[in-house]
Amino acid sequence: MQGVLTGFAVIAVVIGVGYLLGLRGHLGPQGREVLTKLAFHVASPALLFTTLATADLSVVFSARLLVTALSTVAVAGAFVAVGVVRDWGVGRTTIGALCSGYVNSGNLGIPIAVYVLGDASLVAPVLLFQLVLVTPVAVTILDLSRGGAQGSLWRRLLTPLRNPIALGSLAGVAVAASGFEVPDAVMDPVTLIGNMSVPAVLLAFGIGLCGSTMPLRGVERRPVLLAVALKAVGQPAVAWALASGVFGLRGPQLLDVVVTSALPAAQNLYTYASTYGVGERLARDAILVSTVVSVPVLVGVAAVLG
Repeated sequence: MQGVLTGFAVIAVVIGVGYLLGLRGHLGPQGREVLTKLAFHVASPALLFTTLATADLSVVFSARLLVTALSTVAVAGAFVAVGVVRDWGVGRTTIGALCSGYVNSGNLGIPIAVYVLGDASLVAPVLLFQLVLVTPVAVTILDLSRGGAQGSLWRRLLTPLRNPIALGSLAGVAVAASGFEVPDAVMDPVTLIGNMSVPAVLLAFGIGLCGSTMPLRGVERRPVLLAVALKAVGQPAVAWALASGVFGLRGPQLLDVVVTSALPAAQNLYTYASTYGVGERLARDAILVSTVVSVPVLVGVAAVLG
């Protein structure tokens, strides 16, 4: 209980600061855009690089990762299927699919892993899966969907190498796989820059809430409701069924995968939506509502399986 509330309280405070900044206009009319670009093009790639460059890639072969991957694919696939039928468009559907299965494993997952699960490293499988595979694939699709990588097949295949988020992730994995130890003179400034990522994302999200209408209204109501239902209920339910029924996980291991799957949609998804100019309202509302809904879900999961 304490871990859940602590994690959410930290996020709420920083978002609240962003809201006040937007309300008072201290950062000017372009404040949110500047923070979003800073996070996407500079801070987030640096954070992804430093996180993955020092990560233990052996967690990729754990049963936890398989549960995470399969549950993510299941709920994202469900949203994509509905998006295709409803003709929501490639970019919008991609953002909605991310909101359905991309969990807040960093700034919320880590404190909850510490206080609820007792070990911050337990969130590593989902963190690595999202950074190594989901993020590069998603941003590549968003790049291609807006026509930014037109031309030859070779040019399209190189799309991830022109995206800072994907490039930071892939570079970090390459360093970790090679065993090369980056000198402190290089890693320290990159780490310092990467530390701006989470605050910048949360502040930009808070500024974006200023002057916005209430969630679950307008044309995005149905996509938001679908994404929130899949994220808050569908993904932890699928993770529980797979972990207990297929992989035979019990006790702390079962609690681990279900808790991480029940985390809300990550705030950096709003950065992706803003950067590509697609599904911004969908991302904002889905993140906000899933964060609120996930509180009782996480408390319930911890009470039942803990």
